[in-house]
Amino acid sequence: MSSNVWLRAGGIERTVAEQVYVHPIDPVVVVSVRPDRHWESRPRCGVCRERAPLYDQGRRRRWRSLDHGLLKVFLEADLPRVSCPEHGVVIAAVPWARYGAGHTRGFDEVVAWFALAAPKTMISALLRINWHTVGAILARVMPDRDAEDGDRLDGVRRIGIDEVSFKKGQRYLTIVVDHDSGRLLFAAQGRSKDSVRTFFDLLGPERSKLITHVSADGAGWIAQVLAERCPNAAVCLDPFRVVKWASEALDKVRRQVWNDARAAGMRQIARALKDSRYALWKNPQDLTGRQQAKLSIIQATNKPLYRAYLLKEQLRAVFAPGGPERIRLLDAWLAWAARSRLAPFVELARTIRSRRAEIANTLAYGLSNARIESMNQKIRLIIRRAYGFRSAPALIAMIRLCLAGYARPLPGRT
Repeated sequence: MSSNVWLRAGGIERTVAEQVYVHPIDPVVVVSVRPDRHWESRPRCGVCRERAPLYDQGRRRRWRSLDHGLLKVFLEADLPRVSCPEHGVVIAAVPWARYGAGHTRGFDEVVAWFALAAPKTMISALLRINWHTVGAILARVMPDRDAEDGDRLDGVRRIGIDEVSFKKGQRYLTIVVDHDSGRLLFAAQGRSKDSVRTFFDLLGPERSKLITHVSADGAGWIAQVLAERCPNAAVCLDPFRVVKWASEALDKVRRQVWNDARAAGMRQIARALKDSRYALWKNPQDLTGRQQAKLSIIQATNKPLYRAYLLKEQLRAVFAPGGPERIRLLDAWLAWAARSRLAPFVELARTIRSRRAEIANTLAYGLSNARIESMNQKIRLIIRRAYGFRSAPALIAMIRLCLAGYARPLPGRT
């Protein structure tokens, strides 16, 4: 077999094969290579890939290439060092591998292609690499993807911001999604004002002013940065969050009524309230027959709790599809909750009144965090598929590859 066939099989370009060694026992092939004449005549810094004078001949190194059947294929070459004006003495760039990598570019691209759908355990078994190597490969593939695709934040106008838990111990990612394209725009470790500011730093002050709509869950650390960086954007409070507040207020009323009934020795009422949580929380159309009966008992025996249930349902109806009357319905709900004599709902009415402008934007523009919640579910699926991640950078590289529009065809295919 010709020496250069091994290079063509691995997708190696601008490289010359000098010698091929097949191990007599182990299924290993080592191909001695060197860059072609054009590449050798113009040594470049491995970091910035700018031309730089040769420093020394360095030492001999080895890179894993794509397997040939059951044979593991390695490239081996003398790797010189160059003196870069910006980065100092560094390893010279080579055409077959990225800087600091132990695998060829073709190998990296195959791993990145598999990572779009396959679990990391399957990739590591199929390609015979360490489980953690998959994350390291993705982390070095993504900068090239960014360079190839150019500015991915250009033209962004409507965004959603949220956080997603990726590990036990309050480990979170802040994510930003483009409502118009559905792409993930940004992911950073943590959930803080600094992580949101990092996104707007990437976007720049001029483009931040062009943001027209932002959906968020009402967290203060998001709201403060939005007020600083894009004060002209219409901030839309996620309806799911508002209805969740009402469900939590309803649960507080339920617990208080149950505790009061027990303290007063009213066993029958306390028994009627037992196991009523899901009957009160679920949407009416989703209730089972038993839950409907439980709700009927509450209606007949406990007026305050049933009033709390109606308040929760009425607030949910505010966000149902409709026209301008939904604003009037919201104002009517605020008046009803304020005089309901139910402390959790009186407090909730104050909170919602302070966020009325954001809720009005939600009703006017129909923008919610539903797309971001869908993105969060995909991120959790990626985490489960990989059986977890040791580091946030490896996870961020994986989710950007899968969810930010970085997909590429399998190497060798178009």
